[in-house]
Amino acid sequence: MKQDNKKGDELMPSNYIRFDWAMKRLLRNKANFAVLEGFLTTLLNEKIVIQKLLESESNQEDEFDKYNRVDMLAENSKGELILIEVQNNNEYAYFQRMLFGTSKLVTEYINRGEGYDKVRKVYSVNIVYFSLGSGKDTVYHGKTEFRGIHQGDMLELTPFQKQTFKVDTVSQLYPEYYILKVNDFNQVAKSPLEEWIYYLNTGDIPDSATAPGLTEARERLKLDKMTKAELDAYYRHLDNIVILKDNIFTERAEGRAEGHAEGRVEGINEGRLEEKREAASNMKSLNIPLDIISQVTGLSIEEIKAL
Repeated sequence: MKQDNKKGDELMPSNYIRFDWAMKRLLRNKANFAVLEGFLTTLLNEKIVIQKLLESESNQEDEFDKYNRVDMLAENSKGELILIEVQNNNEYAYFQRMLFGTSKLVTEYINRGEGYDKVRKVYSVNIVYFSLGSGKDTVYHGKTEFRGIHQGDMLELTPFQKQTFKVDTVSQLYPEYYILKVNDFNQVAKSPLEEWIYYLNTGDIPDSATAPGLTEARERLKLDKMTKAELDAYYRHLDNIVILKDNIFTERAEGRAEGHAEGRVEGINEGRLEEKREAASNMKSLNIPLDIISQVTGLSIEEIKAL
């Protein structure tokens, strides 16, 4: 079981495969759709049946994205699009990234000449392993509503629009966003959604968990079903995640240090540089490309070569 994320912590392997790795290697198989369907059914609070997987940004992933992020685009039985993204590294403009992702889908999945009534419903599901924004909850839901400035009333659909579009509210026509800040979950799971968040956070599935999809995950996401080559690749992935978490810890520590007295600025800067060098050295030892190390640490390629 994974413990609190502190500098130097390692991800302790459980009996099950991490969700982001499963998305890359296992959940794209139709035989394993039940795991993904269970997760989405629990989160969206309605029965989700995946018809097929579509092209997504993962097909153009670069070396850094192999361990930093993963996404998957599914189409459900109602023709709606569900974009699921796991982000391991800190990204300060992630809110805008979510907006870009849904906007791109809206425009790409409508044929030229079709009416606006053919615009697809999009769900953006974001599993983030860093501190995104400022809030106390672990799950956030965002949707579009129109409220009157003077009367405070909600703009509703007409009966004809409801019948035509087969929805009840205006917000159902617009993209909806879900953010799961799984690192912030540190309590006993008391609901199906919390059971899923616990698994996303720790990689463990308690015997008592009954949430949809987790039963299938117990059977299909076991480490002992992987070959030696697959296990080696998986553990390298975990090592890379540790490095990213270490970098996030360093960034937070730097932020706290910057609030200290000005007389300590020089020492703080030197400490920050040393931490970046240490992180770069660790990444270099894992044969991560120098340009990727430079992106993560901010050090130049020349500085990294000299380590």
